[in-house]
Amino acid sequence: MSFIDARDIAAVTVAILTDNICHGTHQQYKNKTYDITGQDALSYGQVADILSNEVGKKISYVDITEDDARKGMKQIGVDNWSINILIELFRIIRAGYGSETNTTVRHIIGRKPIPFVQFARDYADAFN
Repeated sequence: MSFIDARDIAAVTVAILTDNICHGTHQQYKNKTYDITGQDALSYGQVADILSNEVGKKISYVDITEDDARKGMKQIGVDNWSINILIELFRIIRAGYGSETNTTVRHIIGRKPIPFVQFARDYADAFN
């Protein structure tokens, strides 16, 4: 996945909104959509390793089957419609569709996205 920090999402949003307000360039962003991504595509195993290093304790990613995921969600009361949507999302991610990266964040706010390792470092206490 090309994980993106919420702070980058906020920075892009602020840049778009304040440019529209301050400069009156409503046409620059009007009726446009932007795909924003983090700078790196990481596997869930890599994310677990980064979190482990930054938090100081072992965090593991366990790849489970769709059947096990479905059973686990049913056990905690997730409805079938939501389960089906989540399973489809997992299929899309496993097929690699979330791994694309782009330069949109840099183009809009003038800097690279915050790397996942920095996110993990900044919020390590939240994972303890």
